[in-house]
Order: sequence, then C-alpha cells, then structure tokens
Amino acid sequence: MLKISPASVRVRAGQDCLFKAGECGSLWRVVEGTARLDRETGPSRLPVLLALPGDLEGVEALCDQPYQFTASAFTDCRLERVPVASEVERQALLRQALFQQQMRSHDMATLRTGSVLSRLACLLRLMGLPWQGVHAVDEQLADALRAALPALRELAQMVDAKSETVCRALAQLLPPRSRKSGPARLNPLPTLSPVVLAPWASSSAPLGALA
Repeated sequence: MLKISPASVRVRAGQDCLFKAGECGSLWRVVEGTARLDRETGPSRLPVLLALPGDLEGVEALCDQPYQFTASAFTDCRLERVPVASEVERQALLRQALFQQQMRSHDMATLRTGSVLSRLACLLRLMGLPWQGVHAVDEQLADALRAALPALRELAQMVDAKSETVCRALAQLLPPRSRKSGPARLNPLPTLSPVVLAPWASSSAPLGALA
C-alpha cells in the first residue's frame, strides 16, 4: 500500500530529502530545479542520477516496489505527485521512465568522464544555467550563476572530483564575483538557455534546458 503524499512539495538543497531508499510512496515529477538520486552506503552517498524538470522520480511506485534510492534536492526544487488512474497511464509512465533512464544514465557518464572542466561545463548546461564561457559572462551574471549553484562539496561529488579541483575549474569557467554587496539574482537576467522539450515530457510541466 502506497503512502498518501501531498500533491506538491518543495525541497531545499542540503535539507530534508524527498524520500529514502526502502520507503514506499508515490510517483513524483520534478517541476522546478534539479533533484538527485543517491545510493547511501553507510555515512556516505553515491550519486546515481540527476533529475531535471519534467523527469519522474520514484518510478518504483509504478511497480508497487519500495524506492531503491534516496531522493533529495541538488538545487532548491519543487515536485508534484503523479497520480496513476489506470493501467494505460501506468504503462505510458513506465515507457517514459525507460527513455528517461537512458538519457540520464548518459548524462551521468558525461559528468564523470573527461576533464573536470568539461564535466562542470556539462553540469551547468544540464542545469539550464546561461553559461557561455569565461569571456562571455559579465560579473553580474557570474554572481547570479554562482549563487544558483549548489554547495562546492555537492558539485564535487556530482562530477567525482575534489572540492579544490572544482573550485579551480569554476575559476576558469566563470569570472570572479563582483565586489558589489548584496545578493545576486538570476531571474531578472534575460540570457537563459533555450528550453528543450523531451518528446515524452508532460506538456503541463515547465521543463528546463536539457541541452
């Protein structure tokens, strides 16, 4: 029996997880932000997949099975519960989950091979951040980009590198922070990456850039 869950939840990065491995619950769709699935091994956790807007999480619920991984926010995110009213809907969602698994597995392979610089550049693109290179980003945009990134240790874990190496790579990808005080904001900036819709994604969910 699946537990009753709220229709929509917000999960903040570095705080409570959406669900833990071994629990039973609902199927979810990422609406805003990015989430991560991890395999917990004692005190540590191993990133398995990065979930982008439009992606399903907790696909085990479609087979009445407990969650295999722990889900938490990579960046602040909002997720909606996906109701399954019929067998036809369940089969359609299972097909979507299969194609999604192939795409996200390829993403994770890209995030863990090659130079740390190329891995981080790929991660910025997956997150839909308007990154175009160190010489194409002004200081104000660089502040906003850095403010939108997860903690350094989270970035390092996702690209399988040391925090010090990631810090040096970010210095090559982005200009230094401006000296102006006050929080940087990403929303007012007009140079967001174009939205790319996966063919299986829900038309009602706002999808982020996957390029």
